[in-house]
Amino acid sequence: MLPIFVMKKLENMKIILLAIGKTDAGYFVEAINEYQKRLEHYIPFEIQIIPDIKNTKSLTMEQQKEKEGELILKNVQPGDYLVLLDDKGKEYTSMQFASYIEKKTHTVSKRLIFAIGGPYGFSEAVYQKANEKLTLSRMTFSHQMVRLIFVEQLYRAMTILNNEPYHHE
Repeated sequence: MLPIFVMKKLENMKIILLAIGKTDAGYFVEAINEYQKRLEHYIPFEIQIIPDIKNTKSLTMEQQKEKEGELILKNVQPGDYLVLLDDKGKEYTSMQFASYIEKKTHTVSKRLIFAIGGPYGFSEAVYQKANEKLTLSRMTFSHQMVRLIFVEQLYRAMTILNNEPYHHE
């Protein structure tokens, strides 16, 4: 069992989920908002949405990734720790992810940013800037589902770190 999480440590660090495009489906919006509200009790957390690129039909896949990559990188500040949610990233169990978040609270001084790329993934520039890659699953999910899965897993991590009964082994 992990030690009880020290809440004071997170006052200086903020977790941000950075995503391309808005969530359209009401049921996803409702669920994401519910977990986001629950997270307020534990950590400074925010979802930042980058608007979809317009006229993508006239762009190649690489051009679209480049444009999205520029927008992602504009949202990353010096001192931020950038983690890409990428299907080739490291995979964790919920308990391991909780431990990962706890460790980051001791090593990340400003903002811990988790980024969801566009439909074709990330540009090479974003991969170069990233500190690491993490996957939520080897399966492919819609971008809206990834947002929900991520905020639920972050909430689950917080309850694990606080020895609360939400997670069952």
